[in-house]
Amino acid sequence: MSNPTTTFFEALGRRGHEALLEDATATMRFDLTHERGVDRWFVAIDRGNVCVSRDGGEADCVFHGSRATFDRIVGGQSQIFAAWLRNEVRTEGDIRLVRLIGRLIPGAPGARHPRDFGRERRGAA
Repeated sequence: MSNPTTTFFEALGRRGHEALLEDATATMRFDLTHERGVDRWFVAIDRGNVCVSRDGGEADCVFHGSRATFDRIVGGQSQIFAAWLRNEVRTEGDIRLVRLIGRLIPGAPGARHPRDFGRERRGAA
């Protein structure tokens, strides 16, 4: 049975190259706990080329949290930095890398980009 976290990482791995990450070369590991143990996802970024695996290992940044919390984040019901401030997730290593992944996490259902919203408002006036 699939869950939002698995769906997110599998889709991220299929993207191959991500323009939003072209300036980045880094590795991140996500250790996500649940009732049966820990799911580990490893994300390697090399100038926008993204590779996702279930391997463990050393990483520039390690993200710790529950899979339920990460499900809410990738499902658009919560934001990664809000969860971090509530101490629902924590990181080790280069915390700046969380911003990179934050660029790829979908927004809330029905959310629109602020520029699109502004254009719509100006067009209605």
